[in-house]
Amino acid sequence: MIEFEMPKPISMQSNMLKTVAINMMRPYSREFDENEHSVPWNYIEFMHTAMRATGAGSLAPTESKKTDESGKERPRIGYQSLAFMLEMLSWGDVGMYLVTPGGGLGAAAVEATGTPEQKAKFLARFREEKPTFAAMAMTEPQAGSDTASIRTSAVLDKATNEWILNGEKIFVTGGHKSLELSNGFVVIWATIDPSAGRAGMRPFVVEARTPGIKVTKLEHKMGIRVSDTASIVLQDCRIPFENILGSPEVITEKTTTGFKGAMATFDATRPLVAATAVGVARATLELLKEELERQGITIRYGLPRQKLTSIERDVVDMEVMLRSAWLLVVKAVWMLDNKRPNNLESSMAKVRAGDIVTKITQKAVEIMGPLGYTRDTLLEKWFRDAKISDIYEGTGQINRLIVARNVLDYSGKELR
Repeated sequence: MIEFEMPKPISMQSNMLKTVAINMMRPYSREFDENEHSVPWNYIEFMHTAMRATGAGSLAPTESKKTDESGKERPRIGYQSLAFMLEMLSWGDVGMYLVTPGGGLGAAAVEATGTPEQKAKFLARFREEKPTFAAMAMTEPQAGSDTASIRTSAVLDKATNEWILNGEKIFVTGGHKSLELSNGFVVIWATIDPSAGRAGMRPFVVEARTPGIKVTKLEHKMGIRVSDTASIVLQDCRIPFENILGSPEVITEKTTTGFKGAMATFDATRPLVAATAVGVARATLELLKEELERQGITIRYGLPRQKLTSIERDVVDMEVMLRSAWLLVVKAVWMLDNKRPNNLESSMAKVRAGDIVTKITQKAVEIMGPLGYTRDTLLEKWFRDAKISDIYEGTGQINRLIVARNVLDYSGKELR
């Protein structure tokens, strides 16, 4: 049964993170937005030290203690705790959150598709003394949402028992920091059998400073400008055989090692992306209400809608949107913690949050007029930061298709 009261450990964590957001993120938001790709090392090193101290080094859900003092089994709150954490950090600054040291999508892919031995090996480095990053690379110039069109190849050299990777990946969030600024890695999705389509897809861990992998470009973006988004080229990149996550055997039936493994990764991370969108939307709505109060405008809750002013109705509608999105996030991560399939709920949370954060930030800029459009406040920055939530880790259109297929019980071939 889902409980809506915040567990005490999460409440304590949220209070600490709010202090970080207020003191280490908000004051520097404008500086790092205007100096794209500059690295906020003070924030990174502080967060790395704090996460090592709390055992959350990989930004992945962990449950070190399964029972309370009386021996009663505690409910799992790993993903729920992470959702609250990311919402609060994104309330501070979503771009800076994206450079928080840890595993990100790379660790999520290892968690979803790796063996116990691989998880122990690759996730341990996030507990090392120096900050470490990881990323996941799936998108290619000709293959965005159509993952079956991936051309990056992985061929086994039986003489050396190594995989040889060749191909190009684009829009890799954190690719530069993972490969060139830390002892990290990138999980590369490649095909070991092009004739098998999605069944031939496999994730491979390519570690930093591996010969044959190179960052060729950093994107200049509308928002989340402190976060690097890289293009990566692999040219005869050799990695150990054991760096393939899961089984190298191609099975055309349902499997968790190929395309299903990629989707399992997204089922875990899409609610977390939605949580970051909620954080931006909440920051926007709170600042808007503060600015309105400075101008003598207060929201009269409890009155019939027809008696409210236009601005009051807009604010009330924004609050409804915000709360509905957060409830979807809470449900999706609760299902993850309780080992329940959440493909539908994950995509619903991602769709709703990506939609409402765009609407809320746009409406806030509209209401504040010139003040919202200038750089006197962070409203215009949050407007620019917001849109990516509807794009990465599955666009709004793709996630709407997933929701429709689940609700209508259609296959991908039947509903495209």
